[in-house]
Amino acid sequence: MYVPAACRYSMEVQASAERIPQIRRILAAHLRHWGLEPHITPVCRAVDELVANVMEHASGDKSCVVELRWTGRHVIASVADGDRRMPRVTTSSPSKGGLATVAALSDSWGTCGTATGKVIWFSRRVKAVQSVFRDVTAPMSPVREFRPLEAAPARA
Repeated sequence: MYVPAACRYSMEVQASAERIPQIRRILAAHLRHWGLEPHITPVCRAVDELVANVMEHASGDKSCVVELRWTGRHVIASVADGDRRMPRVTTSSPSKGGLATVAALSDSWGTCGTATGKVIWFSRRVKAVQSVFRDVTAPMSPVREFRPLEAAPARA
């Protein structure tokens, strides 16, 4: 049995209003590269909310690590920051933003403390299992032909 390696992209950025559109474009490029166009808008919107939360609520350094993973079945995004205070979930509606929006745009989400701060993550399940590329280079690398994983030939 062949288990494909997950596609992964990570970047460290300063959380600021100017960086959010840049982060969105980078994530959209990776999702497009992985063949996940239907997930671009919800994933980017949820990550926007998490980065905005770092801007608004994190004390001290506003740097964060944004990570995107594609497992073949789930798209998982996370934002880690250096503030150890855990987020408070309020009863606000998704239209007001924050974690309510992240919850509305995802199938599951959560948060956990780390040695240096916290990570907030969310996942979206892709309806049909898809192949993950053998070559998991970034979409900005030199153009090459990408082929989906092929099933092993049947033996007679």
